[in-house]
Amino acid sequence: MSLPTLFRRTAADRSARAPVPVVPSHHGGILDLTTVRVEDHGNPHGPVIVVLGGISASGHVAAHAGDPSPGWWDEVVTVGGAIDPARYRVLSIDWVTVSGHPVDSRDQARALAHALDTLGITAVDAIVGASYGGMVALVFAALFPARVGQLIVLCAAHESHPMATAWRTIQRGVVRLGIKSGRAHEAVALARALGIATYRTAEEFAERFSPAPARTPDGYRFPVEDYLEHGGTRFAVRCEAERYLALSESIDLHRVNPAEITTPITLFGVEGDQLVPLWQVHELFGQLAGPGRVVEIASRFGHDAFLKEVSAVSDLISSALDRGAHHAA
Repeated sequence: MSLPTLFRRTAADRSARAPVPVVPSHHGGILDLTTVRVEDHGNPHGPVIVVLGGISASGHVAAHAGDPSPGWWDEVVTVGGAIDPARYRVLSIDWVTVSGHPVDSRDQARALAHALDTLGITAVDAIVGASYGGMVALVFAALFPARVGQLIVLCAAHESHPMATAWRTIQRGVVRLGIKSGRAHEAVALARALGIATYRTAEEFAERFSPAPARTPDGYRFPVEDYLEHGGTRFAVRCEAERYLALSESIDLHRVNPAEITTPITLFGVEGDQLVPLWQVHELFGQLAGPGRVVEIASRFGHDAFLKEVSAVSDLISSALDRGAHHAA
């Protein structure tokens, strides 16, 4: 397996390499492509699969020889798994932000295109995108249709649902208030806790957190509080407030015209997803210009089904990649 690739160009080495393109962000400012971090592992001669996750996901998708620490999708990207590094060359990127300006999914798609250019990759066999990564995959196919063979899009649609935007607006308000009051870290943790509550279903929370609250010197403490605080605190340790604001807003700025997408696509929708309702996935499917299919499941994990329903997700990805290989042969 190859080691991860980290692109960080300095003034000293630019003269010896192709110049970094000046790419304006869609909402102002310039994308800093000198620090686009790309992780590249697996079979260097295999089909190229780009894997993209949510705003909390990094380019470290799975453990490998170059970085044995756990990745965010180890159960899917693994030897013998749906995305097998022994078979595929696996690429992923960290999300970019622009100081002082919003970013959106178009900016991330252009950053991915730059990363592929730097690696000398004209086209990839597939992009597997989940949540925000699915949004970026859709935009990439609209902007660069010749550069991707197929899309596998999980728990994502062509635009944000207004209710999901409402929840994220409150989260961003919490973070901005935290910045103003000098408590940004706590605010990010609280905003993330609210986000976590939207990732799952009411049914799952009822099953897990229904016992009566415990009385403490500070008042009652409810069973769900430990779960939310743990998730929020863990996230806040690794995500600064400004970055959280930018990427959260980026989700709500996402828009792509499905009629501009001609790339073959497999869509994964979840009954119980509060953020990307199943009907919205079907709406996207009905407006596509190219071939596609929708695979749907019911899951108590809601939006997090792409992380938790490993068997269903693995079957979907394996089937789509095999179908793509068959059509390409």
